[in-house]
Amino acid sequence: MFKIKRIYMEKAQDDGKRYLVDRIWPRGLRKEKAGVDEWLKDVAPSNALRAWFHHDPDRWKEFQERYREELTDPERLSLVQRLRDEAKYSNVTLLFSAKDLEHNNAISLKSILEDQSFPLSLAMPG
Repeated sequence: MFKIKRIYMEKAQDDGKRYLVDRIWPRGLRKEKAGVDEWLKDVAPSNALRAWFHHDPDRWKEFQERYREELTDPERLSLVQRLRDEAKYSNVTLLFSAKDLEHNNAISLKSILEDQSFPLSLAMPG
């Protein structure tokens, strides 16, 4: 099962594996205190996409589409599959640092991870 959580929140026993899915390390947070099992920079949106989005809710829909497209890169797709495989056996918590709890890459990534038609859905007309 996938969960999302702001990295500044306390670690919980039911978090399972905790993966930071941001490209940049969160400000003011020491790695020892973060409780991150692994930092998956390569599954995060590209710097260009992150800069373009700039947490603008008006760009949210297009951000999700562009991010989805970025995740079809073979290296990134292997990370998507790895996270899916991990979630079959335990909880997986996707950690993010954004203040916006409704429009951030972890929410988008969780949706993509739970969409079993991805990446096949990209090839479908629609």
